[in-house]
Amino acid sequence: MAGGRRCSRGGRSGARRGRANGSRAKRTGEGRTRGAAEGDRLYRDLCDLVRRNPSGSEARTRQRRAGLRTISARLEALGFRGMRPRSLGGRHVWALVGDWHARGLSPGTMKNMMVHLRWWAGTVGKGSVVMRDNVRYGIADRKAARGYRDGLILERRKLEAVRDQRVRFSLELQAAFGLRREEAIKFRVADADRGDRIVLRASWCKGGRGRSVPILADAQRELLDRVHAFAGRDSLIRPEEKYVQQMGRFERDTRRAGIPKSHRLRHGYGQRRYRELTGFPCAAAGGKALRDMTAAERRLDRSARETVARELGHARLDIAATYLG
Repeated sequence: MAGGRRCSRGGRSGARRGRANGSRAKRTGEGRTRGAAEGDRLYRDLCDLVRRNPSGSEARTRQRRAGLRTISARLEALGFRGMRPRSLGGRHVWALVGDWHARGLSPGTMKNMMVHLRWWAGTVGKGSVVMRDNVRYGIADRKAARGYRDGLILERRKLEAVRDQRVRFSLELQAAFGLRREEAIKFRVADADRGDRIVLRASWCKGGRGRSVPILADAQRELLDRVHAFAGRDSLIRPEEKYVQQMGRFERDTRRAGIPKSHRLRHGYGQRRYRELTGFPCAAAGGKALRDMTAAERRLDRSARETVARELGHARLDIAATYLG
């Protein structure tokens, strides 16, 4: 009997403890769920912002959403909960920058995040909360050209090792006209070919900035004719597939063929155009540094850099240093 009573009291006490623990666990779980929901809500709001303000290519839109997802998650982790897009202020920017530095992110990664932050701020009418100069946030400038010596020319043996004909054409377009991968994959020769130049649609290009590239050599004209004969009015994406599928095939085939960094073909194009425009090699190709040039050579250098930057699709002249030194 006594044993039964003790057992009963223990049972009631255990039940009370269990209910208390369950309540605490529920409250903790609700707190976590509420915090996650707040972070998710900010990201959903930002996705709505992207959808209502379309700009740039599909790939650029995906990158923007991915960047904003990372930013919204870090803001939530840093204690900024319940934010909405128009809540963004200078303190949030500084907190993010401090977090990036503390976690040792590279300058390039931080610069990309700043691009997404500036887009967010500008889109909600609060562009002034993000300073224009990254250096003031302690983010170093991009390094100039790294003196690439390999991968600047499309080697015939490597091109022939690429399995897919569409990927081969995309690589040839990159080398001949200095196109980015996305531009070369989405390229429609029937739309782009204007006789003396190719005109790239804004939707193919980074940042939604269309541009034109001159046709100056017989090899360029011959390539365009071959692409036209193969693709007709279509792009270099299979009709039954989407861009992301062809990009995946591009990455696999180029890696297998020993061309893992086709972006260097743009470096090769830029350096060739510089020599054509000036008559001498750029610094990245073994030419003179700016401090060693004569006044006439400096004038030629600046003019060539402006042309190369424009043909490669860059709005800022200093980006040409990445290709030319």
